[in-house]
Amino acid sequence: MKRLLVLVLLVAGCSTGKDAASVGAGDFYLVAPGGQVEIRYAPSERKQLTGLEGESLLEEGEIVRLSDYAGKPVVINIWGAWCGPCRTEAPEMQKVFDGGTQVLGVDVKETSKDHPRDFMRDRSLTYPSIYDASARSFINVFRGVPANSVPSTFVVDKDHKVAAAFLVPVLASDLQPVLDELAKE
Repeated sequence: MKRLLVLVLLVAGCSTGKDAASVGAGDFYLVAPGGQVEIRYAPSERKQLTGLEGESLLEEGEIVRLSDYAGKPVVINIWGAWCGPCRTEAPEMQKVFDGGTQVLGVDVKETSKDHPRDFMRDRSLTYPSIYDASARSFINVFRGVPANSVPSTFVVDKDHKVAAAFLVPVLASDLQPVLDELAKE
């Protein structure tokens, strides 16, 4: 009887539910081994980040898409005007953008566009940001990432496969080694 119970538990633990099956084999799904908050992916381990798009905070009525930057590495920063660490991180993202790397912000959990627009204007931020008030894009695109992981930063390679994930605030100097590696690929 013990063997049967162990076998049933093993089979149940190895099966995938509907949620797991809905993630395509090539799609990104965050797994943080041992609770890591800074994760690097070798080229052979990278998974595609797809479907990231939303209303622009800078250009009224425009839609910003990750696919707009095809063939380029992109730093994607998840932020909120309400987020204390984001106040320090935003100028660091601007440094990366000013240095020639595409940065794409994703503003989450806001009740109005006014707050994030003021946040961007007050800090002279010029990189594009998606307004994602409901965090729907965040949840659907960044699968496996805890909803309270703000700020978070993802670096995707020129094929928009995730090369690195930072689930903590970062500085431009934290991102530079990843960007240097991607430039050599």
